[in-house]
Amino acid sequence: MNDLSVIPNMCVNCSICEKSCPTNSMRIVDGIPLFCMNCSPDKASCLKICPTGAIESVGGAILLNKDECIGCGACENACPVGAISVDKFKGATKCNFCINEDTKECVESCPTNALTDNSKEIVDETRLKMAKKIKDII
Repeated sequence: MNDLSVIPNMCVNCSICEKSCPTNSMRIVDGIPLFCMNCSPDKASCLKICPTGAIESVGGAILLNKDECIGCGACENACPVGAISVDKFKGATKCNFCINEDTKECVESCPTNALTDNSKEIVDETRLKMAKKIKDII
């Protein structure tokens, strides 16, 4: 599964990603798209604190099972980036990385390509650029 990444200096604070999110779990904070960072299961505080097991690790993603959520807010308080919100009537919401979809709406709708789901490719490209710079210096 590809992760969702943001390139902050490319974000123009248009909020289109926020509006296009099918789970309403993308927020813009200080001009930066905020979403679940998909912590590893051993470090996911939301996963550890959920009293009902509504938050689970599935195929490398930390997902929320809305049917099991009781809306207690423990996950919202535990999330280090504030990517989970709780409505006392609807329960918790968080990014599910559009895991059952062919595309990620936030990525597709971003007019500046500040959001991407190809973080591995970005990391590889950055490594290649750094290696070239080092080679040019030597």
